[in-house]
Amino acid sequence: MIVADSFKSRRVAVFGLARTGVSAAKSLLAGGAEVAAWDDKPAARDKAAAEGVPLVDLRAADWTTFAALVLAPGVPLTHPVPHDVVTLAKAAGVPVIGDMELFARSSQRLPGTRVVMITGTNGKSTTTALIAHLLEAAGVPVAVGGNLGTAVLDLDPVPAGGVYVFEVSSYQIDLLDRLTPDVGILLNITPDHLDRHGGMDGYIAVKERLFRDQSAAQVAVVGLDDAASAGIADRLRAKARRVTGLAVGRVLGQGVSAKDGTLFENGEAVYDLTTLDRLRGAHNWQNAAAAFAALRGLGLPRAAALAGLASFPGLAHRMELVAVRGGIRFVNDSKATNADAAAKALAAYDHIYWIAGGKPKAGGITSLGEFWPKISRAYLIGEAAQDFAATLDGHVRHAIVGTLEAAVATAARDAAADGAAAPVVLLSPACASFDQFSDFEARGERFRSLVQALGEAAA
Repeated sequence: MIVADSFKSRRVAVFGLARTGVSAAKSLLAGGAEVAAWDDKPAARDKAAAEGVPLVDLRAADWTTFAALVLAPGVPLTHPVPHDVVTLAKAAGVPVIGDMELFARSSQRLPGTRVVMITGTNGKSTTTALIAHLLEAAGVPVAVGGNLGTAVLDLDPVPAGGVYVFEVSSYQIDLLDRLTPDVGILLNITPDHLDRHGGMDGYIAVKERLFRDQSAAQVAVVGLDDAASAGIADRLRAKARRVTGLAVGRVLGQGVSAKDGTLFENGEAVYDLTTLDRLRGAHNWQNAAAAFAALRGLGLPRAAALAGLASFPGLAHRMELVAVRGGIRFVNDSKATNADAAAKALAAYDHIYWIAGGKPKAGGITSLGEFWPKISRAYLIGEAAQDFAATLDGHVRHAIVGTLEAAVATAARDAAADGAAAPVVLLSPACASFDQFSDFEARGERFRSLVQALGEAAA
């Protein structure tokens, strides 16, 4: 645990008692603060109380006694309307911060440690995990968390020379004050969470805020492939900030880029990304380019920054290569819960035996027509099976198989009979999981176990 000791002997309100809020409350208590915590959900309050978190109904509290409100990132700060606890805090002049701000102010963040922060609409988690992996491979002490996995205050402190790697959502950036990244990364911006930021302009502004207080020595790695991000890069350069441009599909004379599976630094080819089975597709080439740029921004030599790429295991349920059996790749992309997400996996492979379906999303899979020639056969499961079959009729051979168990068995059999060099059995459902599974993780775990059972049967 990183102890939040900057509010020792002072009273702090904590609202929102999921993972981040409970972590903040415990860290504040360990740092000697008096904590008053609350959540609108009785179940969350009960669970927090069982973990020793003091509960106080913040709507009835005396706000003149609080030094700060620590807000969970999922609670509305400004839009569509501020939560009423936020309104009470602001009326009393109480600053509203998040758990990352407690980290920034903690004495346990040692001098000589640095922070990398990754944001963007898509690709944050893979890039965050990849940066941490590359740093570990280079022998740099690292702690990774934030929006991905572990809450920042639940991490163990790293020694001098170590690096904290944080995935940050737009909600978390909204709650930052003093924490400034030594390397800040903005991958991309597409419309998302607009209700929480008052529209696209507000969403862009909060992403740009990540770089607001960076010094001239700190690095901003910014994607240039969408107009909103490129505009941020231009504004940062106008302020004489240190900007590393990031692009896919073209070669940058200055910056880090990827084209046709080759990674470039300042126009020089430095790595063949097509050799990386766990980082396939243009979106993953951007992730790899961003991770490489981060390590270069931290001052690591080129060879050290590249050394860990081949050993990156990937993230579970995100184009995760779970096995290669008899020349067949089995890929778990259960996180692809809509057509846009499934498109990335379909673009990355050929000779695909596609397992799709579940609880359907609006629009179905009609947008995926450009990928039909890459699909050898589709195996349709769950509530969406009939609708997906109607879309595929006349374009892609398919079968309504109903269950994931039947889909894996049938797809594996058909792929084994394929004369292609590298057929792929791909679970990329383009659907939510809730008709047959508790969540996409459960669906992906079941896929993995079924693939493993195929190996046992063959043995």
